[in-house]
Amino acid sequence: MGQRREPRTETRLPVRIFGTDALGKVFSESVFTLDISREGAKLSGVQAKVKIGEIVGISHGPNKSRFAVRWVGQPGTPREGQLGVQNITPEKNIWDVAVPSLGVDSYARPSAAGSDRRQNPRMKCSSSIQLHPEGQAAPIWGKALDLSTGGCFVEMPMPLPRGTRLKLGLWLNQTKLTLNGKVVNSRPGFGVGIQFLDLPAHDAEYLRQFLKSITQIPS
Repeated sequence: MGQRREPRTETRLPVRIFGTDALGKVFSESVFTLDISREGAKLSGVQAKVKIGEIVGISHGPNKSRFAVRWVGQPGTPREGQLGVQNITPEKNIWDVAVPSLGVDSYARPSAAGSDRRQNPRMKCSSSIQLHPEGQAAPIWGKALDLSTGGCFVEMPMPLPRGTRLKLGLWLNQTKLTLNGKVVNSRPGFGVGIQFLDLPAHDAEYLRQFLKSITQIPS
């Protein structure tokens, strides 16, 4: 499960976790935290079978955010029913109690075993994006909240079905990229994860340079 370096606060808070389980079924459960931090939490009492790497929604009171499942307690162990989750939109702090100052958490890095399915590092951003789903005349406007050379997550209350093919108009500063994509993740109430398809070399390079301009990533 890695070596956690981000300080955490032990506290029991009621939360709701919802998403899609390992069998592809939608679930929603009331559970509790065991500890929390600015970018993560340990949950207890989870009945749904959730895969490592899955994106789930977690709400506490009126606040909610998207979290990635980083580890799952195994049946028959003291950690059964527990999940370790990391907030993938950390600017949305859902906790109403004080948490320690932000530190480094190695859960944010892909493991050597490759449990994080994402192959390209994602960077937080806020870029306008226009979606043109196949067979639909009217475009849909959204906001790309994270971005990589392989895809992006678009915030929208009524997400498109998984597998939808679409044309994308992505604005990066004053430049518009016209891309092909496919919906690979659909989260009601949150948005869609989009994989870029057949990305031209010059667009891929422009995108990589844009990502380097907003944060340092390996060359």
